[in-house]
Amino acid sequence: MAGLGGRFSTVIKAKVHKLLDRAEDPAEVLEYSYQKQQELLQNVKKGIADVVTSKKRLQLQATKLEQQVVKLDGQARQALAAGDEELARTALERKQFAQNELRTLDQQVAELEAQQAGLIDKERKLRTKIEQFRTKKEVIKAQYSAAEAQVKISEAATGVGEEMADVGLAMQRAVDKTENMRARAGAMEELEASGAFDDALSLGSGGDDIDKRLAELTTGSEVDDELARMKGELGKAPAPAGALEPGPPDASPVPETSEGEKS
Repeated sequence: MAGLGGRFSTVIKAKVHKLLDRAEDPAEVLEYSYQKQQELLQNVKKGIADVVTSKKRLQLQATKLEQQVVKLDGQARQALAAGDEELARTALERKQFAQNELRTLDQQVAELEAQQAGLIDKERKLRTKIEQFRTKKEVIKAQYSAAEAQVKISEAATGVGEEMADVGLAMQRAVDKTENMRARAGAMEELEASGAFDDALSLGSGGDDIDKRLAELTTGSEVDDELARMKGELGKAPAPAGALEPGPPDASPVPETSEGEKS
C-alpha cells in the first residue's frame, strides 16, 4: 500500500506540474517577480527610515544628557563653593551616571549609523539590480511575444495548432457529410432510373405482381386484335376468326341496245 500511495502521489504531482506549466505565462511570472523585488526595495527603504528615526531619537536623548552633564557640573561647583561638599558629591555622582548613559547612547548611535550606512548600500545595490531586472524583463517579454507569435503563425500555416486542428476536424466533418449526401443522391437517381420507386408506388396503391401480369396480358390481346382488324381493312390479311366473309360483287344487268345502235 505504501508503494501504491507513493506512485499515486507522484502521478498527482506530475499532473499538477503539467497543468501549472501549461497555465504559466512567462510575462506574468516576470511581472510578479518584478513586483516582489519592488516590495523588497520598499521594505529596505522603510528599514532605513526606521533606523534613522531611532538614531535621531537617541541623538535627542544624548543632547539632553550632555546638557544635564553640564548642568550637574555647574551645580557641583556651586555646592562646593558654598561649602556643601556632600551636595557637590551628589551632583558629581549624577553627572557621572549621566556621562555613562551618554557614552552608551553614543555607542548605540554609532551602531545605528553603521546599520544605516549598510542599509543604504544594500538599497543602492538592490535598486541597481531591480533596474537591470526590469530591462531584462522587458527584453524577455518581447522575445517571448515574438516567439509566441511566430509559433502561432507557423501552426496556422502548417495546421498543427489546436485551433487549426479544430478547423481541420470541422472541415473533415463537412467533407464527410458532403460525400455521404452525394452518395445518397446517386443512390436515389439509380433507384429512380431502375423503376424501383414506380414499383414501390404501384405496390403501395394496392396492386401486386399478379395484377400487373394480368394487365399486361389484357393489354397485349387488345393490341393484337386491333392490329388484325387494321390489316383486314387494308386487305393485307384475312379477317380475324369469327368475322363474316364478304360476298361476290353484285352483277349489274347489261342494258339492251337497238339494232340500229349495234350497227
